[in-house]
Amino acid sequence: MNMNNPYMMEAINEAKKAFELGEVPVGAVIVCDGKIISRAHNLRETSSQAIAHAEILAIQEACSILGSWRLDDCDLYVTLEPCPMCAGAIINARIKSVYYGAYDPKGGACGSVVDLFKKGSFNHSPVLYAGIMEEECESLLKSFFESLRRLSE
Repeated sequence: MNMNNPYMMEAINEAKKAFELGEVPVGAVIVCDGKIISRAHNLRETSSQAIAHAEILAIQEACSILGSWRLDDCDLYVTLEPCPMCAGAIINARIKSVYYGAYDPKGGACGSVVDLFKKGSFNHSPVLYAGIMEEECESLLKSFFESLRRLSE
C-alpha cells in the first residue's frame, strides 16, 4: 500500500527533522477527529533518553492535549514499524489505529519480529495498516544510514 496520505506526509516531515538533528529519521503524528493533535520525531541522541522515540513523544503530547491517557479515538501515523516499547505504549494508550510506513525487520513489533498487536494477546489491539508510503519512509532511513557509514569511513 503506497498511496499518498497527508497524515503520513506530516510524519515524514517529522522524520526529516530528526534526520537534520542526526537522529534516526522516524516521525509520528496522532490524529483525532481528522485533525493532527500531536507530532514528534526521534530525540534519543539529542535528549540522551532511551525512550525518546517519536511514538512515545507523540503519545505523551496527545495525552496532555486531550487530558487523558486514553487515546481510543485517535490514530497514529509513524514512518517506521513500532518497536516493542512503542507497541506497548500504543496498546496502553488504547490507540484505535496504527498506520506505519517502513517495515523494521530487526526490531518491529507489529509482525516483522514479533506481533504485539495480534488479536487476543492483550486487552487492546489497534487496527493495523502497514506499508503506507513505504518507499518514501524506507528511502529516508536508507539515506540516513548511508550517510552515517560515509562519515565513519
